Amino acid sequence: QVQLVESGGELVQSGGSLRLSCAASGSIFSINAMAWYRQAPGKQRELVAVITHSGGTNYADSVKGRFTIARDNAKNTVYLQMNSLKPEDTAVYYCNALIATDPWRELLDYWGRGTQVTVSS
Repeated sequence: QVQLVESGGELVQSGGSLRLSCAASGSIFSINAMAWYRQAPGKQRELVAVITHSGGTNYADSVKGRFTIARDNAKNTVYLQMNSLKPEDTAVYYCNALIATDPWRELLDYWGRGTQVTVSS
């Protein structure tokens, strides 16, 4: 069994900062890409940022220059540093990772349960 557990979401004022964390645990052989998605009420889930095992990153246009994704491969953890937060960043943020549980299995998609980020104006 593999689990992804997010933390760090809370209520913050516009212009503030938050750091989200997501730790993967369980029967893990390797982790490929890790990512953060978000879903606002009434909207589809969208990709916020992704990071490869070697550290390559990509961001949604709406967060470029404000958010930074990073990972600690030794801890199987991915982070999302969010600065200059805006009310439109309000959403449930989900962690996602491509994980192999042993050398002979394909990579599978795993999701966390989400953490709420609320930005007040």
